[in-house]
Amino acid sequence: MNVALYWRSLISSVVVLLAGACVPSARSAQAGPSLSGAWKAGIEFQSGALAAFKGLEFMYVFNAGGTMTESSNYDAAPPVPPAYGVWRELGPNRYEANYQYYVTRPSTPAESATAGGGWMPDGYGVLTETITLATDGASFTSAIKLDLFYQAGQPVAGGGVGTAHGRRM
Repeated sequence: MNVALYWRSLISSVVVLLAGACVPSARSAQAGPSLSGAWKAGIEFQSGALAAFKGLEFMYVFNAGGTMTESSNYDAAPPVPPAYGVWRELGPNRYEANYQYYVTRPSTPAESATAGGGWMPDGYGVLTETITLATDGASFTSAIKLDLFYQAGQPVAGGGVGTAHGRRM
């Protein structure tokens, strides 16, 4: 191979690589705000067991890796742990979150005597939320669907649908 041609080819390749490294990718140039971060939302269920909960609020943390945690101001009525789940981007400023929480019930007298009382497992809830992020990334609106299940996985009546209006914390 001709040495001058080799050096010219090598220099051209380096220039092209450096030029590409200095230009932002199409994704980062077009990417708007992300759902990642901490949020607080007012929730209103129009149907189901949670429709009676007035002033219901959720606090969410959407992690950059696609996991999430949610807790509500009603987590103590009856006591339930936070919800855990995943979220994904559906399109520009549109996301879907799927998360679950455990449901509890008061212990029976027999359970109180043998298990120390308190609250016992009674199934779980599955929330599916379709989220539309505002263009400035500071707020969102969403539609929520709740499905309830016994511990063995059979559906339970009382699920419902609702809406949320959130803002960054």
